Parts: sequence; structure tokens; C-alpha cells
Amino acid sequence: MLDIEKIRQEFPILASQVGGKPLVYLDNTATSQTPRRVVDEIERMYCTEKANVHRGVHTLSQLATEAQERTREAVRRHINAASVEEVIFTRGTTEAINLVASSFGQLFENGDEIILTVMEHHSNIVPWQLLGRRKRVLLRVVPITKDGSLNLEAYRSLFNERTRLVAFCHVSNVLGTVNPVKEMVVEAHSRGVPVLVDGAQASPHMRIDVRDLDVDFYAFSSHKMYGPTGIGILYGKKRWLTVMPPYQGGGEMIGHVSFEGTTWAELPFKFEAGTPDFVGIAAFAKAFEFIAELGIDKIEDHEMRLAEYAAERMRAAIPDIEIYGNAPGKGPVISFNVPGVHHYDLGLLLDKMGVAVRTGHHCAQPLMQALGIEGCVRASFAVYNTRAEADAFIASLTRAAAMLR
Repeated sequence: MLDIEKIRQEFPILASQVGGKPLVYLDNTATSQTPRRVVDEIERMYCTEKANVHRGVHTLSQLATEAQERTREAVRRHINAASVEEVIFTRGTTEAINLVASSFGQLFENGDEIILTVMEHHSNIVPWQLLGRRKRVLLRVVPITKDGSLNLEAYRSLFNERTRLVAFCHVSNVLGTVNPVKEMVVEAHSRGVPVLVDGAQASPHMRIDVRDLDVDFYAFSSHKMYGPTGIGILYGKKRWLTVMPPYQGGGEMIGHVSFEGTTWAELPFKFEAGTPDFVGIAAFAKAFEFIAELGIDKIEDHEMRLAEYAAERMRAAIPDIEIYGNAPGKGPVISFNVPGVHHYDLGLLLDKMGVAVRTGHHCAQPLMQALGIEGCVRASFAVYNTRAEADAFIASLTRAAAMLR
């Protein structure tokens, strides 16, 4: 069993008060909190090893470079990539997907098609729409079933000779649905179609093995898994990264530059133009250390049990509550509405009671439309949340709903 109270001591912000009430932070799907060891590493880097990475021959540059590349290796181990050449640093999941859309998308032709799902975050919709404006690429969309699962029969029916890519989330940021990645990859690969997976909501909560999943691209963010903001990861199979043109031009991504022409650096630096946030990247390794010490399987078990407990209590306390997404094995996310109460008003009142939740469309407006709602309240759990916090949330929710109805 995890010692949650000991874990919480690594997160000073959890001792805060909001509105005179102890903070109950349940907005982890948007961003997780950061343990002190990560913050300490940021301070250490700025105070002792701040120098631009790569190419520098002096000691500080070498130390900073080594710190950044240690994190790249930590990422490789965490996702079981074959090589650090397949691990590219970006500013987040959004940029990672945009990189693929911009670069891999240059290989597309007018009339090609991409399969998405209705549960996608805008970050896995809009980049493909922008590509569609340049290449007249058509987006085909997989619907969901009543419990929030993907309609796999519909998914299989969307493939044709013009399908060039499948892109979908591993876990829905609204429904919590855990999609059957391996099954969907097998279907796509049987037709010669590569697959990109948005892993932003999976990477903090479950074991990720990109070789076992056999995905072609996998994207995720540091700030959702206890790391610094502004750091993301794109995993890509070497075969694809080799043929893709650079995403941006500038320093670091070059081999040789002349006015007659330029050659590119080897992977992964071909896709890492300019000075990276090497301080944040170095600190990200401490987040992996934190996760490894606890054990990702134990983290997943704790969060799932807590979310199931909270959902059960919510239904008991407010029998007519509407919870969106009830697929088996869903992640630690509960999106809901209380009939007769606007989600914004409910979130605002919960905040006055010290409970931090998210309200709105959650960057998933097509899904909101499919659900027949404008928005909802979302409570999401992390390893440092407790059953006592779940109880405080339910008590505050019950009181707020009664005040607003």
C-alpha cells in the first residue's frame, strides 16, 4: 500500500487553504502538482549548471548537456522505446502532435484521409484541420457508444484506400475511457496505416510500452505527470522520423549550413531547433524518479479505487446526477452535471468551499456536442488525493447542488 500522507509531504501546495478551507485539488487532468524534488532540481540547475546544451566545450555546458540527455534516457526507459533517437523533446503534447501534422503531413497528398475519434482533445483535431487546408485532407470520425466506449465496428468501417493515418487518445480527458490501443493499432497496421496516440491522459496513470503497443507516434506532457510545465515528448518510430522533413529550422537541428543549402542533424536533434528548456527537461527526470519509486501500477490502482469510490458516493448523494463516461476500466476522471445547475456556477461555488475542479467544454467541443451538452464539471484524481478528500468533495458538491437548485 502507498503511504499517501508521506507522499503528500512532497507537495507543499497541498497544505494550502482556499476560502479558509483546506485545498482539495481535483483538477489533475488539466495539470498535476509538482513534488519538491522537481522544484529543487530546477533551482539547482539555475544556480549551478545553467549553460546552453550541446556543442559547448566548457564544463557547465557539458554538465547541462549530460543532465538533459539523462532525462532523454529516462523517457526511453519509461516508455520502452528502442533508442533515444526516437525520443524528441517538445513544449508539450500539443506541439508534439503539431510536429507530426506539419512534418509527416508533408508526405500526404490531396484527397488523403485521417481517422480521428469524437472524443479527441482539440490538440488532436485542429492540427489535422490545418493540414487539411493545405492538402485538402479529409477527417473521418469514430463515434462512441452509450457508455463512452469507441464504436470499434464503425472504426473498422472508416478505412479505405485513401486512409493515411489514425490518430486518437489513449485515455479521454472527459470520459476517462481507456481506448483499446493494441487492437486499434493491429487493425490499422493490417491495412498499412500508421498510428499516432495522444498519451497525455495515460502517461501519468498507467504503464506505457510503445513497443508492445506498436504505435508509430506517441505524445505526452511533463506537467500532467508531476514534472515542469512547457516540456513534452514525442516518441516516433525511427523509420518514420528518418523520412520526415524537419519541423522547424535554426540552431541545433543542422548538420551543415551554407547559402547554397543545408543538411540536417542526426535524430533526435533534427527535430529540436533552437535552445530547449534544458532546465525543465533536466528536472523532468526527477518526476520519473518519483513515479518509479512509487510504482506506476500502485499509482494506477490507488487512483482507480479512489475514483470508483467517489463516483459511487456521488450517485448515492445526488441520485439524478449525470456522469458522462462509464466504460469498463475507465481512468480516474469523473465528468458530470447536476440537472438544473449550470456547470460554471457549480464549479465556482465548489471553489469557495476549497475544492478545485474544472468546468467547461474541456477542449473537447465535438464530444460535448455528441453528448448533447455545452459543458460539464470534471473532477480528476492523482496519487496524492485521499479518500478524506473525496468525502470532502462529495459533501461540498451536495451542499452546492442544494444551494443552486
